[in-house]
Amino acid sequence: MKTTKLGRSGVDVSIYCLGAMYFGSRNDRATSYRMLDRYVDAGGSFIDTANIYAWWVEGCRGGESETLLGEWMRERRNRDRVFIASKVGFQYDDVARGLSAAQIETECEKSLRRMGIDTIDLYYAHVDDRNTPMHETMEAFDRLVRAGKVRYIGASNFMAYRLERAHTLSKQNGWPDYVCLQQRYTYLRPKPGASFDPQLSLTDEIIDYCRANQVTILAYSSLLSGAYTRPDRPLPDQYRGPDADVRLAALREIAAAHNATPNQVILAWLTQQEPPIIPVMAASTDEQMSENLAALDLRLSAEEMERLNTAGA
Repeated sequence: MKTTKLGRSGVDVSIYCLGAMYFGSRNDRATSYRMLDRYVDAGGSFIDTANIYAWWVEGCRGGESETLLGEWMRERRNRDRVFIASKVGFQYDDVARGLSAAQIETECEKSLRRMGIDTIDLYYAHVDDRNTPMHETMEAFDRLVRAGKVRYIGASNFMAYRLERAHTLSKQNGWPDYVCLQQRYTYLRPKPGASFDPQLSLTDEIIDYCRANQVTILAYSSLLSGAYTRPDRPLPDQYRGPDADVRLAALREIAAAHNATPNQVILAWLTQQEPPIIPVMAASTDEQMSENLAALDLRLSAEEMERLNTAGA
């Protein structure tokens, strides 16, 4: 598996990030371990979780994903070979939504204990908090980095002007800066006025900002939970915009030309942009994992990339 730079960190991370949202909850221990092992065996090392995963699954309260990852790392004795990302900010159990200093530092300690590790490689502000002074939030992240509990910080579900404000504060105070942005993003464009609240969809403005400032982009929900390929998964209404049919036609024709699936073309389209966009890909079955990993070998021509990018323009 190829790697790419993580912002200005100087660190290389896998071109695919494995999303562990449902490991230890909807996906049982055996399935979760198998997906993790297959990803690592394919050369991957970048694993994404969060403190809240997955409180909304029946019988869960949050922390299940981090707990399972900790058990897996201890059993496989591979902590030094994986790059672990977790997040703070959304509400779960008895924890309110927010990025106050107290919440950031308390939740970091809880995540470290669940995973049984000393340092989180990448710690995200999972959602923006406009009720807490950003100065307080960024200073709290700085304390965690200086204490060795966090290596790098990232943002998720942020608007461009808020990223710029955080960057300015970090530069003025010598604090760590966000090295990446994780945002909802897929091949189809949201129709005008579409909302994913509390999630934010990646926009051209944010893409331009990130590329101009060497902020690596990660895309979540890129495959729309199977809606591109499964007849039992309808396309979300937010993506039924005026150019949806034209873009779907281009996607399917290019997939057919490569004897590939639309999902595989989307993964290739993301990672073959310049600079690459890292998909946070998920899998709960061997078939899904095989499909995702096979996309690593799919090469789109410049003409195909141009056609995908301009379809419906």
